[in-house]
Amino acid sequence: MKSRARLIILFGTLPIVTFTLLGGFLGRASAREDTYQHLRVFEDVVSLIANNYVEEVDLDSVMQGALRGLSGSLDIDSAYLSVEEVKQIETREEQPEGELGLEISSAFYIRVIAARDESPAAHAGLLPGDYIRTIDSQTTRGMSAIKGAQLLRGEPGSIVRLSLLRGQNQEPYDIQLTRRRMKDSNVTTRILANNTGYIRVINFTVGTANKLREVQSELRELGATRLVIDIRSTAGGSYEEGIAAAKLFVGSGTLLKRAEYDNEPTAIEATAGEMAIDTPLALLINNGTAHAAELFAAGLSNHDRADTVGQKTAGLASQQKLVKLPDGTGLWIPWAWYLHESGELIHGSGIEPTLAVELPAVELGESLPTVDLILERALEHLHAGIISRDRRVAQLVRAPA
Repeated sequence: MKSRARLIILFGTLPIVTFTLLGGFLGRASAREDTYQHLRVFEDVVSLIANNYVEEVDLDSVMQGALRGLSGSLDIDSAYLSVEEVKQIETREEQPEGELGLEISSAFYIRVIAARDESPAAHAGLLPGDYIRTIDSQTTRGMSAIKGAQLLRGEPGSIVRLSLLRGQNQEPYDIQLTRRRMKDSNVTTRILANNTGYIRVINFTVGTANKLREVQSELRELGATRLVIDIRSTAGGSYEEGIAAAKLFVGSGTLLKRAEYDNEPTAIEATAGEMAIDTPLALLINNGTAHAAELFAAGLSNHDRADTVGQKTAGLASQQKLVKLPDGTGLWIPWAWYLHESGELIHGSGIEPTLAVELPAVELGESLPTVDLILERALEHLHAGIISRDRRVAQLVRAPA
């Protein structure tokens, strides 16, 4: 093997091996004999590439790609980070205020989790599951979500060029969007037909739970006898806030569980008791319902407190941490997963709706449907439930003593 290839392997794998032997996230694997066998195979592969590839290769790039693949094979929230990306996280470097309103993940290309309400991305019709192939002509193949988010931001009023993919269509759709400052509002309300209060939660930022308590009380005073809470494409915010919001609607019992490395799952208990909000409600969910919103939905559905209407959620319910490696690079890995009360994983599985609604396929560049099929189905379901309940009550009242 060429001496350069040996050095690249040594210094490229040293951070991972060191971390392994120190008993970090990969510690469970360090005790297994086959771990070292895999490292030997890895060395052989790099040697074969160095000595047999048709032209001289950049072994630094090969090693970077291998380490990204190693971490990325764990799950969608895991990543191998460059020195620059690690510094950005550690220093909490302030980013430009202009944005597109996108929550993203890394899945071969940068993948859209959700587009925030009234954002440039939402106005352009971007949907959960769309792939961003390039950002200003820079490929996102193998790019971390942290790097992708950095490239998407810029000064308000500046232009960003995206190349997008959707579904089975292999032809990219190119678009230009203008970055802008996003509003801080996270909860909006209105009254719908049949005394139904509608609450839209845009983001589970600090104070969202208290705001939910306030607005549901206001809607009740306006005559609302049932609620629709819309958490479609709600993917940002604090997990603690999502859990606090769920506690408002569940009297007692285990809302969720949290599993950490090498520990038994910890129960997260509801505490509202008799003060729990008891208004009949439906939750609107879709493929962009993620993170804190997913915990909110799981907490309510686990207790049959609300029927979920729409599409399966994103299945993104883990908390990450940065583990810095000796050479300044790092691993971005989940340290905790959230589970249903039953112990089933939310992360990676998502939440199936009580009432699934099939939506028409829309090609990139086409206008989205003007009729909200998910909201309509939820209203029908709530109205039918109220009528059924009132009939049962009337029958009990008329029944002879």
